[in-house]
Amino acid sequence: MQEVLVEQNSEQLDLQRVVGIVRRRHLQFLLPLFLGWLIVWGASWILPPSYKSTTTILVEQPTMPQNYVAPNISDDVQARIESMKTELLSETRLSMIIRQLDLYGGTKNPATEDARVNKMRKDIDVELVRDPQKQDVTAFQISYSARDPHVAQLVTRELTDLFINENNKVRQQESEGTTSFLEQQLEDARQSLAEQEAKVRQFEGQHEGDLPTQQASNLQILSGLQAELQNEEDNLNTAKQQRVYLQALLSQQRDTLSKVRPTGNGVAAAAPTNLETVEDQLEKAQNQLADLSSRYTDQYPDVQNVKHQIARLEAERDNLIAAAKAKSKSAKQANDDPESIGQIDPTLSAPAQQTQSSLQANQLEITNRASVINNLKVKIGDYQGRLNSEPATEQQLADLNRGYAQSQANYDDLLKKRDESEMATSMERLQQGERFTMLDPPSLPAKPDFPNRLKFCGMGFGVGMVLGLVVAGGFEFMDDRLHSEKEIKALLPVAVISEVPEIVSPMDEQKSRRSVAIGWAATAVVFVSLLAGSVFSYLHN
Repeated sequence: MQEVLVEQNSEQLDLQRVVGIVRRRHLQFLLPLFLGWLIVWGASWILPPSYKSTTTILVEQPTMPQNYVAPNISDDVQARIESMKTELLSETRLSMIIRQLDLYGGTKNPATEDARVNKMRKDIDVELVRDPQKQDVTAFQISYSARDPHVAQLVTRELTDLFINENNKVRQQESEGTTSFLEQQLEDARQSLAEQEAKVRQFEGQHEGDLPTQQASNLQILSGLQAELQNEEDNLNTAKQQRVYLQALLSQQRDTLSKVRPTGNGVAAAAPTNLETVEDQLEKAQNQLADLSSRYTDQYPDVQNVKHQIARLEAERDNLIAAAKAKSKSAKQANDDPESIGQIDPTLSAPAQQTQSSLQANQLEITNRASVINNLKVKIGDYQGRLNSEPATEQQLADLNRGYAQSQANYDDLLKKRDESEMATSMERLQQGERFTMLDPPSLPAKPDFPNRLKFCGMGFGVGMVLGLVVAGGFEFMDDRLHSEKEIKALLPVAVISEVPEIVSPMDEQKSRRSVAIGWAATAVVFVSLLAGSVFSYLHN
């Protein structure tokens, strides 16, 4: 219980100390407070005013639905605004506006062109307005600060026109650039497609007849040619058998004719037209000559006649041998070449001539059929080669067709994109795409944006509070006097046995009342001044 009382007494003594400090230092606090506030607030009336003109530009969406006409440029509004801001706030553009409107003192201002441009950049502010739900940029504000409100409004209007015109120009240029790029790509794709088409056409021309699409017809033609070849070979074999028969028949007819041919002296007898008969007669004549020579001399008439007969038979034998050789050679030529058969021998009998004519026709038939068979074999080999080469041809043609299909798909895709881009470009030229519209015209500021005197009043109050606390605390810190019983008791080494009450004279009471009155009066003056300054600043703003 005693500890609680001690703590309560301690808190009362501390509160008394604070009250004592306030009583002693209220003037040291109020005067710096008032001076600090007065300096800051007065500075707001000395600083040159700056007027800020603001306009709002609405970002309107395209009037045409995107499912009908898709834009062919970037739809990032923020990036486009930042890009235009960088371009429009360039030194060239701002210098032109400065010279046109004679801003920042014009030629009378000794500042350099770069300094004026930098000053104008600081006076311009572009702020984006976003949709609170989608966070999309729906509008943006352009502000410009100047000493003259009319100049601020004029420059803001100029900047607004630049942004709107630049947006239309940039969108149209980007759209036309996209269309031009797609047209160039489409032309390249058209050339590539033409080259692929020419390759396919050239390949099909070089492999005419052995294309995969002609495989069925090639097989059908090959089957027909093979059947025709078999038929021609059968007919050729038949013709060769016929030739053998006709040759045998003609030889028989010639042998029969030679047996009945008359002799050279006109006597009808069996003439030795046969080589074997001549050789037999020659052998008999030689035997007869040997018998006569054994009995008679060479001048004997019978010997001379036999010798003449032997000479005649030897000559006839030689002629028969030569004729046989010529006949054999002619027959061989007739077998190889139908033209070597020659004309029909008129010395032959009518049946032999007919047989020789049939043999000649047969030889021509054999020659023609052999030629047809050779042609058929060449054609069959050609079609078999086509069928054998069709897998490789099919693979090569598939590769060419695959490249052609890719080129065709690329061309069709670029053609579609080019057409859509041309529609989007037409929409941009008609200004039916996304565009900037001035929602609020540039305002004519009636009150300055800087300095905000009400804010300066609050700032001055804060500065004065800090300054007053610093000054009052400094005086209190440097004061080494004792102002309370607690401080005196804290300095005594022994406990206080008794206390002498304070004796206050009427003069001290009067002085104390006067000090309190001055303090309250100073407090009233300070706070009334603060209140009046705040009200005046508010009303003026």
